[in-house]
This record gives sequence, structure tokens and C-alpha cells, in this order.
Amino acid sequence: MHDIRAIRENPAAFDAALALRGLSPVSSDILAIDAARREAITQAETAQAERNAASKDVGRAKASGDEAEFERLRALVAAKKDEIARLDEEAKAKDAELTALLETLPNLPHPDVPPGADEEDNVEQHRRGTPRSFDFTPKEHFEIKGVAANMDFETAAKLSGARFVTLKGAVARVHRALAQFMLDTHTEENGLQEVNAPVLVRDETMYGTGQLPKFAEDSYQTTNGWWLIPTSEVTLTSLDAGNTIDEATLPRRYTAHSLCFRSEAGSAGRDTAGMLRQHQFEKVEMVSITHPDNSDDEQMRMLACAEGILDKLEIPYRTVLLCAGDMGFGATRTFDIEAWLPGQDTYREISSVSTCGAFQARRMNARFKPSAGGKPEFVHSLNGSGLAVGRCLIAVLENGQNEDGSVDLPAALHPWLGGKTRIGADGTLT
Repeated sequence: MHDIRAIRENPAAFDAALALRGLSPVSSDILAIDAARREAITQAETAQAERNAASKDVGRAKASGDEAEFERLRALVAAKKDEIARLDEEAKAKDAELTALLETLPNLPHPDVPPGADEEDNVEQHRRGTPRSFDFTPKEHFEIKGVAANMDFETAAKLSGARFVTLKGAVARVHRALAQFMLDTHTEENGLQEVNAPVLVRDETMYGTGQLPKFAEDSYQTTNGWWLIPTSEVTLTSLDAGNTIDEATLPRRYTAHSLCFRSEAGSAGRDTAGMLRQHQFEKVEMVSITHPDNSDDEQMRMLACAEGILDKLEIPYRTVLLCAGDMGFGATRTFDIEAWLPGQDTYREISSVSTCGAFQARRMNARFKPSAGGKPEFVHSLNGSGLAVGRCLIAVLENGQNEDGSVDLPAALHPWLGGKTRIGADGTLT
């Protein structure tokens, strides 16, 4: 959510920032609604003062025996009561209209964010690792012989429909090991607190992180009203919703491994082969709640945590800074990490690390109490995948594949696999 005071102070800058997102100017509409809302409030306050004064005069008129003045004042008090009620309703209606407009507008780009319309305008920051040189044509993950036996799309489609997968045996074991490896790394080396939170949440929880109302069609809602989370960013960020916390407890750093659910609205026909884009998937999420002065540094720290997972797994990757037109709704700056997938001969996103500034905190009213005193301030929230488990599985399988259909697994993962080191061409873990 945006700060209306900032829009009042510099509407041109607000419109210019939205223009980077490809949106038309809207500050004049916002300020017109805001002016009408404030005018209704002012008129209501004036009417209330007049009613209070008339109420005092009623007693004096009655005591003096001036019946005509007494009746006039009584009528005035009643009229002012009706006027105040009408103005209060008008102010509430304008406030709701203002909120309805502001809550659909995305966060403003950070000054470092490059202009641009889509992924073609993203700016590469660096590459790590060298893509392996194969002496055969590498396959996509679902085509590898030792994987195909344990990655069942047909049965999943029978159970649930398109864009689901059933993992079995060795592949299921590697998938589980990856999640455990990520969690242990983040908790034991990166200083994050592990959280196991619900995957069913209320409207207000989805609203706080920006999924509602604008992106309702991208998520699933149960028949009794709960929403299935599209990412545990929703729950982790909302742990401090409505709270005023002590500055000394910042930063608060969380991680969680959870199921995630996305309808993939608007992505028909994209990545339909394999398990790259699924309705149900798993992710290890990172969330930080920080002091505003430290959020830029915290984003770099989180980015290093996510990159470190790929470094350990020896997966080549590149990191890009997203342009204004390619960022998510709540982000003010986002870095994407893209893992090398030899089966596709390209880099594909495996993590997004975003800072949201006070945008989400304002929606969920999450504040901190400054240690030096003064009014509570909004915290800054950040989130990042650390990593998407299914996509990391794809990267591990494709980068470790052999011509005979076996897969050599990264050394860093062996302790989480009971010392096993490969998936054989027959699909067994050895």
C-alpha cells in the first residue's frame, strides 16, 4: 500500500515511478478522492462543534424560559446530528474508494531498478560456475532414463489433471533431500529461524502481502473461504502483522519449507512439458523483517544465502536485476537467480529475492518501536526463494546426467541421501 502523504507531497514523482511500471498517471484521481474525503471529515468536525455548542445552549434556553429559542436549538441539534451522520458516511465511502484504488497499484521501483518492459530488459549482474560440456546431447529432466521411471505425469493427471506430477523412489528421495539440505543450511549456517506454518490462510493474510484483491485468480480458494498459499512468504511475512515490535529484535529472519499452490492463470501453453511449472510445488522460503535503514544490505545478504545453495550444489547460474516492468507487484527491487538447465540449453529462474520496503508492512500494519523513542515506524519486509525445490531438482538432474541415463548427484547432497551418490539408469539410488 502506498503512503497518501507521499503522493500529496510529490504527485509528479509518483506518476513518474508508476510510468516505469507501464502504468498511466493516476495521482490526480487519487488526490481528488483524498480531497473529497478530507473535506467531508472537516465538515463533519465543524458540524460536531456546532452541535456541541447548540447542545450547551439548549440548557440555557430552557432555564431562561425562552421556549422559542429552546425549540430552535433542539431542532438545530437534531439537524446537526443527521448532517454529521451523512458526512461520516460520505467520508467512509471516499476512504473505501481511495483504498480500493491504492490497493491495486504496485510498489514503486527502487532508484537502482533499470527501466524496461519485460525480461529482455533485465540486467545481468554476474555468472557463477561454468556449464558442463557434454559429449552427448543432454536431455531434459523428464527424458533422462533413470529419472523417467520415477517421474509419473500420467498418473498425476489421472488423479488431479494437468500440471501435476507424482515422484517416486530415487527421485522422490532426492527431492526430499534437497529440501532438508536447504533448510539445514539456512538454519545452521545462515542464521534463519525455521518455521512450520499453515498453508491455509484468511483473506487478510493474503491481502497483507499483496495477493488480494488484484491476484485472486492466481490462487486457489477453498469452499469454506480459506486460501491455499502461493508461497510461504504469505505466512512468514504475516507473523508480525498488526504488531508493534521492539527495534532491538530486528532483523527477524525466517525460513520455511512448504507446499505452494498456484493456478498459473495467464500461463496457458507455457512450460507444459516436465515439472518446471506446476500447480502444486514445494519451496524453501526466506523472509526478513528489518529496520528501514538496513533493508538494502539485508537483500544482499539474502541473495548470497540463495546463491550459496547453488554454489554448494555446483549448479552454474546467473543473477539478474529485474527491470521495472518485470518486477512482481509488491517488490521495489528484485534479483532473479537463474540456474543453468542443459536440457533446455538456457538459464531458468530458480529464485527471486525481493525487497518490498514498507509496502507490505503498511498493508498489514507491522511496525517497530524505535529504541531511541518516538512514534512507531513501519518495518521493511523482504522475501526470497531459498530455493524452489522442484526447479532445483530439475537442475540437479539435468546437470548431473550421463549418456547411459544415470545421474551423478552433487557431493554436498550425499549426507542427506545416506551416502548414496547417484541415480542409476534403472532408476535406483546407489
